[in-house]
Amino acid sequence: MSPQTIWVILVAARKCAHMIEYAVLALLLWRAVRNTPVLGATMLVAFGAVMLGCALFAASDEFHQTFVKSRTPSVRDVLLDIAGAILGLLVGASLARRSPKKFRAPIHSHIVDA
Repeated sequence: MSPQTIWVILVAARKCAHMIEYAVLALLLWRAVRNTPVLGATMLVAFGAVMLGCALFAASDEFHQTFVKSRTPSVRDVLLDIAGAILGLLVGASLARRSPKKFRAPIHSHIVDA
């Protein structure tokens, strides 16, 4: 295998890892957000909040890379991270529609009168 082929495989693997990481982040954030009374009111609001959170985290990660000598920031990586977050949200939405009761935790009030 040529060094060029190895380099292409490494770059593809790193880009896929970016997408998978942000898909998982989006799924976890969506699960947390949709169970809050304010943000989980509609699915569109929950998706927007998760996308904003993922985009801000991706941008801050790339900004952090400006301070590391061995790393270079890239707007393409932010866009790839956002694409991964969209993929995660689509997977989460399809799972929630198949079995809404299984994936939605009940909201209980833990306020106790003394």
